[in-house]
Amino acid sequence: MVHDHEIENVLVLQGGGSLGAFGCGVFKAFAERKIKLDIIGGTSIGAVNAAIIAGYKGERPEVALENFWLALAENSVDLEPPWHPTTGYDNGSGSYYSNYYQQSSAQIRHALTFYSSAMYGNNMMFLPRWMPEYATSDPQYFRPDKWTYIYDHTPLESTLKKYIDYDKLRPGGSSKTRLIITAVNVLTAEPLIFDSTRQPITAKHILGSSGYPLYGFPWVEVEKGVYAWDGSLLSNTPLREVMDAAPITDKSVFIVENYPKKIERLPQNLPEVYHRARDIMFSDKTAHNIKMSKLITRYLQFIDELYSIVENNVDTAKIDGQKLAGIRRKHQKMLKEHGSEIRKIVYITRDEQFPYLYENTDFSPEGIKNLIKEGESKTKQALNEAGL
Repeated sequence: MVHDHEIENVLVLQGGGSLGAFGCGVFKAFAERKIKLDIIGGTSIGAVNAAIIAGYKGERPEVALENFWLALAENSVDLEPPWHPTTGYDNGSGSYYSNYYQQSSAQIRHALTFYSSAMYGNNMMFLPRWMPEYATSDPQYFRPDKWTYIYDHTPLESTLKKYIDYDKLRPGGSSKTRLIITAVNVLTAEPLIFDSTRQPITAKHILGSSGYPLYGFPWVEVEKGVYAWDGSLLSNTPLREVMDAAPITDKSVFIVENYPKKIERLPQNLPEVYHRARDIMFSDKTAHNIKMSKLITRYLQFIDELYSIVENNVDTAKIDGQKLAGIRRKHQKMLKEHGSEIRKIVYITRDEQFPYLYENTDFSPEGIKNLIKEGESKTKQALNEAGL
């Protein structure tokens, strides 16, 4: 078993569209505390964040990541409401804005940002195929019956060039953090794991990891004959994939939850029902993996103890030496494949004061800045509670 000083810090980032700005705030807090991350894993927008953190251009990854999110926000199409729904009234409690008006304001803003993203996209990240500029370049522009996707997310590739040095994201590269991102094979439904210590990570891998088909994004051919879709189709919290890729050293794990597992009350209407169902589908489901990690570690320790007893207390002349050596080799192989234990796990969870189904399409400056701020605040609270 490994010693206490051999513990890797692992940050796992969920997918979630614009909710990835919450992860930006999380990482800012880590950088402020000077917490070193050995491995960063992510899928979908979590893969985008992870790639910028591991392969950043410039001197500080948290600056590159925040600049990326603020640029997306400034580039979003702002649809102004026909009236200002936040005009509240004094309800006698000393609060000018009632909870009702705050919720109405949030719902209207989310609705407008959803329509903005759906109709106009964001030309730093994705664009709808019906935009006029595609008329001459898209051979299926006038044949939507042949479309397999609605939004082109290749603009993200050009944007990421400003923030990522891909030379860092390869075996032997200069990144201080190991990058692991996930996708799913469209043809086989098998997980695809892209690991910067085993292969060069390119823009294709990031786009493949973030191509969510149910929101109209395309698959990406990441290698010849290998077509990738968004990894959240299999798991929006790729902890198991990280553990499988780095199975030797024990871990302290930090999981960023864009989609909360727990809520305080039942949904009150159908939109809230759909919202809650969506959150459950994308929420963290790694509790079983964590339990299995601990169980396997206990078993391996037990085998090691039994082996030591045999070696120290049994006349080895009476034991088949080849069988004993074979058992030791099998034990060593199991240690290499499953020997790491999760020593500590910290959850950093986004709040949902006013549930809304499409909050993950809010790329507005207000929405992005609020998420970054919340990510910082929640992380500092979680780290304090964890004694870090």
